[in-house]
Amino acid sequence: MNKALAPEKRAELVLKEMTLDEKIGLLHGEGMRDWQGMSPAIKALQYMSNGGAGFVLGVPRLGIPVIQQSDAAYGVRASASNGRYSTALPSNLGSTASWDPEAACAYGALIGQELRAQGYNMTLGGGVNITRDPRNGRTFEYMGEDPVLAGTMGGARIRCEGEQHVISDIKHYAFNGQESGRQEVDSLIGERAAHESDLLAFEIGVREGHPNAVMCSYNGVDGKYACESPWLLTEVLRKEWGFKGFVVSDWAATHSTVAASAAGLDQEQPLDEFFGPALKKAVESGQVPMAQLDGHVLHVLQAEFASGIVDDPVVKSVVDVKHGFEVARRTEEQSAVLLKNAGGVLPLDRAALRSVAVIGMHADTGMISGGGSAQVDPPGEPAGRRWKAHVWFPTSPLLALKAKAPQAQFSFASGENNAEAVAQAQRAEVAIVFAHQWESEDYDLPNLSLPDGQDKLIAAVAAANPRTIVVLETGSAVTMPWLAKTPAVLEAWFAGSSGADAVANLLFGDVNPSGKLPMTFPMNESELPRAAIAKPPPPVVNGTLSFKVDYNIEGAAVGYKWYESKNRPVLFPFGFGLSYTSFRYEDLHVSEDGLLATLTLTNTGSRKGAEVAQVYAWIPSSAGEPWKRLVGWQKVELAPGEKRVLKIRLERSAMSVWDEGAKKWNQPAGVYRVAAGPSSAELPLKAEFSVR
Repeated sequence: MNKALAPEKRAELVLKEMTLDEKIGLLHGEGMRDWQGMSPAIKALQYMSNGGAGFVLGVPRLGIPVIQQSDAAYGVRASASNGRYSTALPSNLGSTASWDPEAACAYGALIGQELRAQGYNMTLGGGVNITRDPRNGRTFEYMGEDPVLAGTMGGARIRCEGEQHVISDIKHYAFNGQESGRQEVDSLIGERAAHESDLLAFEIGVREGHPNAVMCSYNGVDGKYACESPWLLTEVLRKEWGFKGFVVSDWAATHSTVAASAAGLDQEQPLDEFFGPALKKAVESGQVPMAQLDGHVLHVLQAEFASGIVDDPVVKSVVDVKHGFEVARRTEEQSAVLLKNAGGVLPLDRAALRSVAVIGMHADTGMISGGGSAQVDPPGEPAGRRWKAHVWFPTSPLLALKAKAPQAQFSFASGENNAEAVAQAQRAEVAIVFAHQWESEDYDLPNLSLPDGQDKLIAAVAAANPRTIVVLETGSAVTMPWLAKTPAVLEAWFAGSSGADAVANLLFGDVNPSGKLPMTFPMNESELPRAAIAKPPPPVVNGTLSFKVDYNIEGAAVGYKWYESKNRPVLFPFGFGLSYTSFRYEDLHVSEDGLLATLTLTNTGSRKGAEVAQVYAWIPSSAGEPWKRLVGWQKVELAPGEKRVLKIRLERSAMSVWDEGAKKWNQPAGVYRVAAGPSSAELPLKAEFSVR
């Protein structure tokens, strides 16, 4: 218990005192509420559970606490079953649209604080899988299509979550690109393409976030389950990146004892089918060497000491609800993306506004949230919601908008009857349509269209009122067949507990929009690398990789890189987002070593606003990768007329190629073209540097 010693040394001292049974106890879960297949021995321990995703036994005689785990993608899950409240932050994808690592830090810190207040000391959030297919049902839980953006924003969130003295994690490692057949799909990807895409997001996330745990994913990778892949768990994670924490399986993603242990899996969840009695037997028979077992135990113990959960035990307390609302609102205000604003219809003038029609399902009472294991319980509703229920948070767009313009007349229509909605729109000066697209784990989107006839509703309302504003509550990209007929579109994502207040602030100009897209919005599904999400063949056979998805089709050219390499038009480009003010870019220079870009940014408009200055690079043609890559950015707020010189650190690995033989990053010799601007499609500044 000497705090002056390094976590590794403290772990070694504990290990020397542990029995074999105590060691085994650290390497598997003790069940999750309502999980099937719990043994009588594990059922007898359920009184120790905090009611989350599971728990791991401690070693009380040696000062090692129980690990209490909770899902916490955009807030602490299942708090209602403990009679407690959790803040729902905007979706992870939405928060990434802020392009602000400080905002990501505040996001993670809030979740860490609320985890501890509810009695948890380990988070199971931290998703950074890049968006290879926008129809993936967990797109809203991840951080966009670019590995540098996802890794940097994810790392900031993970670091600040862990600083609250909880075991932090990063997931789902790796290539978990779809939910359909997620436990049967074999993801095919070459080593170089893997490192330059999904693995780069994890590498940066591990480097910047210092997670205590890595959660391996359900899917296979090139013929082996991710949770028993020596390449992923040992060669890349341990040897190349130097990761010191523990590898935990996704829930029921462990498929073996000896093979998984040898590959580098440290902890099975949520039960002990493979890493309980079977592991003890394998150690006693010599199939799993004692030194290998001790390595697993050391990884868990090091994480417990490094995270601070040993020295700063959790004490249940009351969540600061007001603070949560404030963080959720500020995050949404920075993350919503203004996609269109023809004729300056926004911001609304509260003094001149006379009548408004608010249209959309639940727009009078709430805003939609993402489902599955990420789902946060809404206040005021009972616990025990069915899996994949559609949950609307009680944050009312209608009431928030009314509060901004109390002198105006407001009407509401749910949109279930198009004729009623059109009639309301015809009588109003402005029509605001709130449209939604729900997403969840264990489910992929059939397409990118708005469901339930909402495209027809928007088209009808826009035909009735030329000042129609569309607010999108989505977890991914959507197609917009009505776009030419609507003057303004605001992408609000899944907006969280204070979403309505934030959206009202943005529509009325109390806050200037500054979000930028963390993923491309394609014209339609035919532009994607795969026409449809691959589906498993029947029947489902547990433990079998029965079908494949070939990520070598696009390789490292994910998202905007794919569209650029194929010369395909898009609806809205990566990095795009409008403001109520304007900015001028000037004087781009890149240092000789290619690691620092400087440029001058000026606010040329009449409003204060924040801009995300983005820097991209094309590596030499000898590398055979003709697309540009995001290599750096900086978000800065400027007053009207203010000018500032920005110094932007550039990510070397994003300007390198993976050398499969040497197992390291190499920069090809030649000329590197660099460009900067407000989005991936608008880069007015150009520069070069050379590598010899």
